[in-house]
Amino acid sequence: MRNLLLISSSRVIGFKYLEVAQDEIKNVLSFNSVSTVLFIPYALKDYDAYLNTVTQPFTDFGYDIEGIHEHEDPVEAVNKAEAIFIGGGNTFLLLKTLYEKNLLGAIRKRVLENGIPYIGSSAGTNVATCSINTTNDMPIVYPPSFKSLNLVPFNINPHYIESPYKAVHKGETRDQRIAEFLQMEEAGPVLGLREGCMLRVTGDRAVLKGINDAKLFQPGKEPKIIKVNEDLSFLLNN
Repeated sequence: MRNLLLISSSRVIGFKYLEVAQDEIKNVLSFNSVSTVLFIPYALKDYDAYLNTVTQPFTDFGYDIEGIHEHEDPVEAVNKAEAIFIGGGNTFLLLKTLYEKNLLGAIRKRVLENGIPYIGSSAGTNVATCSINTTNDMPIVYPPSFKSLNLVPFNINPHYIESPYKAVHKGETRDQRIAEFLQMEEAGPVLGLREGCMLRVTGDRAVLKGINDAKLFQPGKEPKIIKVNEDLSFLLNN
């Protein structure tokens, strides 16, 4: 059974690292009696420093955490993992590295066929969707494809924010950029996750969680505000 937590951001003003999601993280990991989480730090270049950042919050939550880079065989590490966490950074770098290490199929199988928990934040949330086409990141490297894990059959835009009406910056707004994506023939729904909110997926049920609302964009429809605890399960049938 699919057991996912897709977070907009690990850092939210007024909260410690991952603190805003701690209750949902514990909920996800409690389903499978997880003791150790496999962390995939490929969205940043300094893997050891990144592992140090995430170790303390997971320790506080009551879980051990290990970095996939500490294993000689990353595919084997995924195959033995009790749960997976992929953090934020550069989405293009993350996806390119997942391709290089042949991890897309391994992660997808463990999550969708074996039912281990998957937690993603920011870039880790982007790669959990069908593609990274709606990331906010700069393409500092070029992955073989923008297609990603497809743990959910739609796109997410983490860190979603609406531009103020009187904003000094007059470039394209986030809404305009998402609208450009929706004009593409292959485009499906895009869930804009504001800071402080996250999507909880359990089997065929998806619910918005956190402390903020989200915004749903769908081809041919007006954008819709999604409130906390609102059911989004229909997106899983896309």
